[in-house]
Amino acid sequence: MLFEEFKQLAQTRRSIRDFSEESVTVCDVEDIIDCARYAPSDTNSQTWEFIAIMNRDKIKEIERMTWNQLHILAEAAEKKGLVREAKMLLKSFGPYATAFSHAPVLIVCLSTPYASKFRERIFDPLEFGNEVIWADESLKSSSLAIQNMMLAAHSKGLATCPLSGPVLLAEQALRDYLSISEEKALNMVVALGHPAVQPKTMMRKTVSEILTFIE
Repeated sequence: MLFEEFKQLAQTRRSIRDFSEESVTVCDVEDIIDCARYAPSDTNSQTWEFIAIMNRDKIKEIERMTWNQLHILAEAAEKKGLVREAKMLLKSFGPYATAFSHAPVLIVCLSTPYASKFRERIFDPLEFGNEVIWADESLKSSSLAIQNMMLAAHSKGLATCPLSGPVLLAEQALRDYLSISEEKALNMVVALGHPAVQPKTMMRKTVSEILTFIE
């Protein structure tokens, strides 16, 4: 691939929240996960797993669980006198948190426990680091795989939208519903489908705003 081709791919990928009724094939899902697994990871730990939900009723159930927790939070906020914030939570954040509801596929992205020869042979004997640090290492690698996955989907003409709402709001309910063990962290969910809209061009910071050279 030429650089200009990749640049075009990276610059035209957008988060899409409106999907058509067209289904996504199992082959397409397998193809993009195949690309995800070639992402870099700390000491090749490959701390990622994916659950692809292709049943629309199950996706709607996850939406219901998320809205349920949103309403619980809003009710608690109202009791504290935060009426405005409660309304904003439901009206503004709610649609973003549940923007996966009409997608034909919902991919639940997990990070698995970090294991490394460096941790086992060096860091643990030296009592360097803690479980929070190693959990962060797992999430970092998992996130790299997710970006690979979304770019691969875009190259196929598919749309994606990464979301943390169901994880932030209904993590335990989601774990119970999908039988996800406690040792695996829920990173995010990614809605996948055929786009029903043309994405708008979003403003980005310039290279000079985010890059510092040190000579």
